[in-house]
Amino acid sequence: MKLGAHQSITGGYTEALKRIKNIGGNTLQIFSSSPRGWSFNKIDDKQINDFINLKSQLEIDPVYFHASYLINLADEGKIGQLSKLSLINELNLASKLNIKGSIVHLGSYKNQISNIKYQILINNIKEILSKTPENTYFIIENAGTRKIGQTLEEISQIVKDLNNSRIRLCFDTCHLFSNGYKFENNKELDDFLNKLNSLNLLNILEVWHLNDSRDDFNSGKDRHENIGQGKISIEEFKTLLNHPKTKNYPFIIETPGFKNQGPDKENLDILKSLIV
Repeated sequence: MKLGAHQSITGGYTEALKRIKNIGGNTLQIFSSSPRGWSFNKIDDKQINDFINLKSQLEIDPVYFHASYLINLADEGKIGQLSKLSLINELNLASKLNIKGSIVHLGSYKNQISNIKYQILINNIKEILSKTPENTYFIIENAGTRKIGQTLEEISQIVKDLNNSRIRLCFDTCHLFSNGYKFENNKELDDFLNKLNSLNLLNILEVWHLNDSRDDFNSGKDRHENIGQGKISIEEFKTLLNHPKTKNYPFIIETPGFKNQGPDKENLDILKSLIV
Protein backbone atom coordinates (compact mmCIF):
# COMPACT_ATOMS: atom_id res chain seq x y z
CA MET A 1 0.00 0.00 0.00
CA LYS A 2 1.16 3.52 -0.80
CA LEU A 3 0.86 5.61 2.36
CA GLY A 4 2.79 8.83 2.93
CA ALA A 5 2.73 12.49 3.87
CA HIS A 6 3.62 16.01 2.90
CA GLN A 7 7.13 16.77 4.17
CA SER A 8 9.35 19.83 4.42
CA ILE A 9 12.09 20.48 1.83
CA THR A 10 14.25 22.34 4.36
CA GLY A 11 17.82 21.33 3.59
CA GLY A 12 16.92 20.18 0.09
CA TYR A 13 14.66 17.74 -1.71
CA THR A 14 16.69 14.71 -0.60
CA GLU A 15 16.04 15.62 3.05
CA ALA A 16 12.29 15.29 2.39
CA LEU A 17 12.89 11.72 1.17
CA LYS A 18 14.72 10.92 4.40
CA ARG A 19 11.95 12.49 6.47
CA ILE A 20 9.19 10.43 4.91
CA LYS A 21 11.22 7.25 5.33
CA ASN A 22 11.81 8.08 8.99
CA ILE A 23 8.10 8.36 9.74
CA GLY A 24 7.24 5.14 7.92
CA GLY A 25 5.89 6.45 4.62
CA ASN A 26 6.59 5.22 1.09
CA THR A 27 4.99 7.99 -0.97
CA LEU A 28 5.67 11.72 -0.67
CA GLN A 29 4.35 15.20 -1.39
CA ILE A 30 6.58 18.29 -1.30
CA PHE A 31 6.60 21.92 -2.35
CA SER A 32 9.06 22.81 -5.09
CA SER A 33 9.80 26.09 -3.27
CA SER A 34 8.17 28.28 -0.65
CA PRO A 35 4.37 27.89 -0.97
CA ARG A 36 3.76 31.47 0.14
CA GLY A 37 5.97 33.23 -2.39
CA TRP A 38 6.82 33.34 -6.09
CA SER A 39 10.40 32.03 -5.83
CA PHE A 40 11.07 29.43 -8.52
CA ASN A 41 13.51 26.75 -7.44
CA LYS A 42 16.42 25.84 -9.71
CA ILE A 43 18.58 22.81 -8.99
CA ASP A 44 21.74 21.52 -10.63
CA ASP A 45 22.47 18.13 -12.17
CA LYS A 46 24.07 16.78 -8.99
CA GLN A 47 20.99 17.61 -6.93
CA ILE A 48 18.77 15.99 -9.55
CA ASN A 49 20.86 12.80 -9.62
CA ASP A 50 21.08 12.67 -5.82
CA PHE A 51 17.30 12.94 -5.54
CA ILE A 52 16.59 10.29 -8.18
CA ASN A 53 19.12 7.88 -6.69
CA LEU A 54 17.93 8.29 -3.10
CA LYS A 55 14.28 8.08 -4.17
CA SER A 56 15.07 4.71 -5.76
CA GLN A 57 17.22 3.52 -2.86
CA LEU A 58 14.59 4.33 -0.24
CA GLU A 59 11.76 3.08 -2.48
CA ILE A 60 9.74 6.28 -2.15
CA ASP A 61 7.28 6.34 -5.04
CA PRO A 62 5.28 8.11 -6.29
CA VAL A 63 6.37 11.64 -5.38
CA TYR A 64 4.22 14.69 -6.09
CA PHE A 65 4.70 18.43 -5.95
CA HIS A 66 1.99 20.53 -4.32
CA ALA A 67 1.65 23.89 -6.06
CA SER A 68 1.96 27.21 -4.29
CA TYR A 69 -0.96 28.43 -2.18
CA LEU A 70 -0.85 31.68 -4.15
CA ILE A 71 -1.93 30.09 -7.43
CA ASN A 72 -5.05 31.56 -9.03
CA LEU A 73 -5.53 30.44 -12.61
CA ALA A 74 -8.78 32.39 -13.01
CA ASP A 75 -6.96 35.70 -12.59
CA GLU A 76 -6.37 37.72 -15.75
CA GLY A 77 -3.67 39.95 -14.24
CA LYS A 78 -0.32 39.64 -12.53
CA ILE A 79 -1.35 36.79 -10.21
CA GLY A 80 -2.59 34.73 -13.15
CA GLN A 81 0.64 35.32 -15.04
CA LEU A 82 2.79 34.38 -12.05
CA SER A 83 0.62 31.32 -11.48
CA LYS A 84 1.33 30.12 -15.00
CA LEU A 85 5.06 30.77 -14.71
CA SER A 86 5.18 28.96 -11.36
CA LEU A 87 3.46 25.83 -12.67
CA ILE A 88 5.45 25.80 -15.91
CA ASN A 89 8.65 25.89 -13.87
CA GLU A 90 7.34 23.27 -11.45
CA LEU A 91 6.23 20.75 -14.07
CA ASN A 92 9.49 21.10 -15.99
CA LEU A 93 11.32 20.43 -12.72
CA ALA A 94 9.04 17.46 -11.99
CA SER A 95 10.02 15.85 -15.27
CA LYS A 96 13.74 16.10 -14.42
CA LEU A 97 13.23 14.62 -10.94
CA ASN A 98 10.90 11.75 -11.93
CA ILE A 99 8.13 13.42 -9.92
CA LYS A 100 4.69 12.56 -11.28
CA GLY A 101 3.32 16.08 -11.42
CA SER A 102 1.85 18.92 -9.42
CA ILE A 103 -1.28 18.89 -7.25
CA VAL A 104 -3.00 22.22 -7.83
CA HIS A 105 -5.69 24.31 -6.17
CA LEU A 106 -7.06 26.13 -9.19
CA GLY A 107 -7.88 29.37 -7.39
CA SER A 108 -10.96 31.53 -6.98
CA TYR A 109 -13.30 33.65 -9.07
CA LYS A 110 -13.44 36.08 -6.11
CA ASN A 111 -17.25 36.23 -6.15
CA GLN A 112 -17.28 37.31 -9.80
CA ILE A 113 -18.12 34.11 -11.65
CA SER A 114 -18.48 34.73 -15.38
CA ASN A 115 -17.92 32.98 -18.69
CA ILE A 116 -14.96 35.29 -19.27
CA LYS A 117 -13.25 34.29 -16.01
CA TYR A 118 -13.99 30.63 -16.66
CA GLN A 119 -12.37 30.88 -20.10
CA ILE A 120 -9.33 32.56 -18.55
CA LEU A 121 -9.01 29.55 -16.23
CA ILE A 122 -9.24 27.06 -19.11
CA ASN A 123 -6.86 29.02 -21.35
CA ASN A 124 -4.27 29.40 -18.59
CA ILE A 125 -4.24 25.66 -17.87
CA LYS A 126 -4.00 24.86 -21.59
CA GLU A 127 -1.02 27.20 -21.89
CA ILE A 128 0.71 25.49 -18.94
CA LEU A 129 0.16 22.09 -20.53
CA SER A 130 1.52 23.29 -23.87
CA LYS A 131 4.76 24.47 -22.26
CA THR A 132 5.50 21.50 -20.03
CA PRO A 133 6.66 17.89 -20.57
CA GLU A 134 4.21 15.20 -21.62
CA ASN A 135 5.39 12.87 -18.84
CA THR A 136 4.01 15.11 -16.08
CA TYR A 137 0.49 15.36 -14.69
CA PHE A 138 -1.51 18.49 -13.91
CA ILE A 139 -3.46 17.21 -10.89
CA ILE A 140 -6.57 19.16 -9.91
CA GLU A 141 -7.42 19.01 -6.20
CA ASN A 142 -11.02 19.41 -5.12
CA ALA A 143 -11.57 22.68 -3.28
CA GLY A 144 -12.73 23.34 0.24
CA THR A 145 -14.46 26.64 0.75
CA ARG A 146 -15.33 29.38 -1.77
CA LYS A 147 -12.86 28.13 -4.35
CA ILE A 148 -12.98 26.64 -7.85
CA GLY A 149 -13.65 22.90 -7.84
CA GLN A 150 -15.95 22.45 -4.85
CA THR A 151 -18.41 20.12 -6.58
CA LEU A 152 -17.83 17.04 -8.69
CA GLU A 153 -19.98 18.53 -11.43
CA GLU A 154 -17.81 21.64 -11.64
CA ILE A 155 -14.62 19.57 -11.77
CA SER A 156 -16.14 17.37 -14.47
CA GLN A 157 -16.92 20.38 -16.67
CA ILE A 158 -13.38 21.72 -16.29
CA VAL A 159 -11.88 18.34 -17.18
CA LYS A 160 -14.18 18.04 -20.20
CA ASP A 161 -13.27 21.50 -21.50
CA LEU A 162 -9.55 20.91 -21.03
CA ASN A 163 -9.75 17.62 -22.94
CA ASN A 164 -6.17 16.63 -22.14
CA SER A 165 -4.87 13.21 -21.10
CA ARG A 166 -2.43 14.79 -18.63
CA ILE A 167 -5.22 16.01 -16.34
CA ARG A 168 -5.55 13.98 -13.16
CA LEU A 169 -7.46 14.40 -9.88
CA CYS A 170 -6.66 14.50 -6.18
CA PHE A 171 -9.49 14.20 -3.67
CA ASP A 172 -9.04 15.50 -0.14
CA THR A 173 -11.28 13.85 2.47
CA CYS A 174 -11.53 17.05 4.54
CA HIS A 175 -12.57 19.10 1.51
CA LEU A 176 -15.10 16.47 0.42
CA PHE A 177 -16.55 16.31 3.95
CA SER A 178 -16.93 20.10 4.05
CA ASN A 179 -18.92 19.99 0.81
CA GLY A 180 -21.33 17.19 1.66
CA TYR A 181 -19.49 14.04 0.58
CA LYS A 182 -18.73 11.24 3.03
CA PHE A 183 -18.34 7.46 2.96
CA GLU A 184 -18.40 5.68 6.29
CA ASN A 185 -19.17 2.32 4.68
CA ASN A 186 -18.75 0.50 1.38
CA LYS A 187 -22.19 1.49 0.11
CA GLU A 188 -21.55 5.20 0.57
CA LEU A 189 -18.14 4.88 -1.07
CA ASP A 190 -19.58 2.82 -3.92
CA ASP A 191 -22.20 5.54 -4.49
CA PHE A 192 -19.44 8.16 -4.58
CA LEU A 193 -17.30 6.12 -6.98
CA ASN A 194 -20.31 5.47 -9.21
CA LYS A 195 -20.96 9.21 -9.33
CA LEU A 196 -17.32 9.81 -10.28
CA ASN A 197 -17.68 7.23 -13.02
CA SER A 198 -20.87 8.82 -14.36
CA LEU A 199 -19.02 12.15 -14.57
CA ASN A 200 -16.01 10.55 -16.33
CA LEU A 201 -13.75 11.34 -13.38
CA LEU A 202 -12.99 7.92 -11.90
CA ASN A 203 -10.56 6.95 -14.66
CA ILE A 204 -8.39 10.00 -13.99
CA LEU A 205 -8.29 9.80 -10.19
CA GLU A 206 -4.61 9.80 -9.21
CA VAL A 207 -4.15 10.29 -5.46
CA TRP A 208 -5.99 10.89 -2.18
CA HIS A 209 -5.28 13.36 0.62
CA LEU A 210 -6.36 11.79 3.91
CA ASN A 211 -7.15 14.53 6.41
CA ASP A 212 -9.62 14.70 9.26
CA SER A 213 -11.78 17.83 9.61
CA ARG A 214 -12.03 20.33 12.46
CA ASP A 215 -15.44 21.38 11.18
CA ASP A 216 -18.84 19.74 10.86
CA PHE A 217 -20.14 17.83 7.84
CA ASN A 218 -21.22 20.10 4.95
CA SER A 219 -19.96 23.15 6.88
CA GLY A 220 -18.24 24.76 3.90
CA LYS A 221 -15.06 25.00 5.97
CA ASP A 222 -11.90 23.05 5.26
CA ARG A 223 -9.57 23.06 8.26
CA HIS A 224 -7.48 19.89 8.55
CA GLU A 225 -7.25 17.86 11.76
CA ASN A 226 -5.26 14.81 12.87
CA ILE A 227 -6.74 11.42 12.03
CA GLY A 228 -9.26 10.47 14.73
CA GLN A 229 -9.30 13.91 16.37
CA GLY A 230 -11.78 15.58 14.01
CA LYS A 231 -15.37 15.26 12.85
CA ILE A 232 -14.81 12.59 10.17
CA SER A 233 -15.61 9.09 11.36
CA ILE A 234 -12.60 6.78 11.64
CA GLU A 235 -14.73 4.35 9.64
CA GLU A 236 -14.37 6.60 6.58
CA PHE A 237 -10.59 6.21 6.57
CA LYS A 238 -10.94 2.48 7.19
CA THR A 239 -13.36 2.18 4.26
CA LEU A 240 -11.05 4.07 1.88
CA LEU A 241 -7.96 2.10 2.87
CA ASN A 242 -9.62 -1.29 2.44
CA HIS A 243 -12.14 -0.91 -0.38
CA PRO A 244 -10.99 -2.93 -3.44
CA LYS A 245 -11.54 0.05 -5.74
CA THR A 246 -9.57 2.57 -3.65
CA LYS A 247 -6.95 0.69 -1.63
CA ASN A 248 -4.33 0.80 -4.41
CA TYR A 249 -4.24 4.59 -4.76
CA PRO A 250 -1.48 6.61 -3.07
CA PHE A 251 -2.72 8.12 0.21
CA ILE A 252 -1.01 11.25 1.54
CA ILE A 253 -1.68 13.03 4.84
CA GLU A 254 -1.50 16.81 5.40
CA THR A 255 -2.42 16.73 9.08
CA PRO A 256 -1.20 19.29 11.66
CA GLY A 257 0.59 16.56 13.63
CA PHE A 258 0.07 15.53 17.25
CA LYS A 259 2.85 17.91 18.29
CA ASN A 260 1.73 20.55 15.78
CA GLN A 261 4.88 20.02 13.74
CA GLY A 262 3.21 18.76 10.58
CA PRO A 263 2.30 15.32 9.23
CA ASP A 264 3.87 12.71 11.50
CA LYS A 265 4.44 9.03 12.26
CA GLU A 266 1.54 8.96 14.75
CA ASN A 267 -0.99 9.84 12.05
CA LEU A 268 0.46 7.28 9.63
CA ASP A 269 0.46 4.60 12.36
CA ILE A 270 -3.24 5.20 13.03
CA LEU A 271 -4.00 4.73 9.34
CA LYS A 272 -1.84 1.61 9.17
CA SER A 273 -3.78 0.13 12.10
CA LEU A 274 -7.00 0.42 10.05
CA ILE A 275 -5.72 -1.75 7.21
CA VAL A 276 -7.17 -5.26 7.30
